[in-house]
Amino acid sequence: MEARAIKRHTRSSPRKMRLVIDLIRGKSAQEALAILKFADKAAAKVAEQTLKSAISNLTRPHPEVDPETIRVKEAFVDPGATMKRISPAPQGRAYRIRKRSHHLTIVVSTPQ
Repeated sequence: MEARAIKRHTRSSPRKMRLVIDLIRGKSAQEALAILKFADKAAAKVAEQTLKSAISNLTRPHPEVDPETIRVKEAFVDPGATMKRISPAPQGRAYRIRKRSHHLTIVVSTPQ
C-alpha cells in the first residue's frame, strides 16, 4: 500500500527544499521524521508537516498498518509559480526579482 501528500505553492526556492528532501529519500518514516525534526533548515518544517500528512493518509484508512514499517518511497520537488517583481537599480534601470515557489510530493509505502 502507498499514500502520498502534496504541498503546493510553498514560498521557498525548489533548490533549498531539495537539500532537505535528499536527506530523507528512501529512509523509514520514523527515521525521516527524526532527521527533519533536528535539521537546521527552515524548509525542514514544511517537509516534516508533509511527511506526517503522508503517513496519516496511509494509516487512517488502514489502521492495521504498523507505523514502524512505513518507508519514504519517493520524495521530489517540482518548481512552482515564480512571482516577478522589480527593484530599482542605478541610472534608471530596474532589476528583476524572482520570488520562487515549489511543489513538494512525498510518497510513503509499506513493504509487500
